[in-house]
Amino acid sequence: MDAPLWTEVYAPDLEDVRQDLAREQLERAVEDPVNLLVHGPPGVGKTAAVRAMAEAAHAQPEADLVEINVADFFGRTKTEIKNDPRFAAFLQGRSDLSKRDMINHVLQESASYAPVAGEYKTLLLDNAEAIREDFQQALRRVMEQYHQNTQFVIGTRQPSKLIPPLRSRCFAVPMQAPTTDEIESILAEIVAAEDVEHDEEGLAFVAGSADGDLRQAILMAQTTAESEGEITMDAVFEATEAVGLDERVGEMLDAAEAGEFTDARGELDDLLIEEGLDGREVLEEILAVGRNRYDGDRLAELHRLAGDVDMDVTEGTSDRLQVGQLLAELGRDA
Repeated sequence: MDAPLWTEVYAPDLEDVRQDLAREQLERAVEDPVNLLVHGPPGVGKTAAVRAMAEAAHAQPEADLVEINVADFFGRTKTEIKNDPRFAAFLQGRSDLSKRDMINHVLQESASYAPVAGEYKTLLLDNAEAIREDFQQALRRVMEQYHQNTQFVIGTRQPSKLIPPLRSRCFAVPMQAPTTDEIESILAEIVAAEDVEHDEEGLAFVAGSADGDLRQAILMAQTTAESEGEITMDAVFEATEAVGLDERVGEMLDAAEAGEFTDARGELDDLLIEEGLDGREVLEEILAVGRNRYDGDRLAELHRLAGDVDMDVTEGTSDRLQVGQLLAELGRDA
């Protein structure tokens, strides 16, 4: 999608967060910036709600809200972390650090610097269920050390994955999946604002297909509107059939070549988890797309990288890690 994402254009202000309990708890946190554990299923608006809270709490939220997706650390290699422009300033001259020490250093530096405006800043650690227990212990110490000028917000789908000392330092903010009717109501407001032709059957189908994932429903509606010009049952079928693996693999390669490794790895995770592909199947799709977009030395390099990854996958190493390394190499060589 070239147009701005509707999930961003129609992100709620704090007073517009539809989950009453979560909104009330976040409003209290604006007045009393306690640490928070925001938990709920994927796509229910956890990150959007925290951003809305930060907008209400900070005079300069673009500076005093620090967002770290845990996948930016724990699903990446040491080289990828070091080359990420968001972390490069923290790690300059520290190439001798281990990956563990790199992560601890970035967490500590992110928590330690003074807020730009006001008395505190907010540090959001998203998808925290992926943090290993030893790093959770390190995070607990960082939270203890820098609690005076940093509000810590932990976002997760699985709060049970967090150690009790972390959970005990945060006020829990549960967020439930919206009902199909609630999703349909939100979609109706968005398409009306966008002046998109639609019918109730089309919106109901999108809402029901999302299975409680509001983000997925909004993106599906936008994809349908942009590709078909309307949101009806037939249009949704056409749009979802058009978004095949080739397009998704192409978007993954685009992100990798642009150095946007978090986006590339997110798409890789979708292929491995949601589509159920294994590492070798993803490699076959990458090569099929690559033959249509590369030639000469670039195509030869892709085949060499794929051969190395195929060997490592065959020997039983992590599909995600090995294919992710191929994406990182494509970005480095672009």
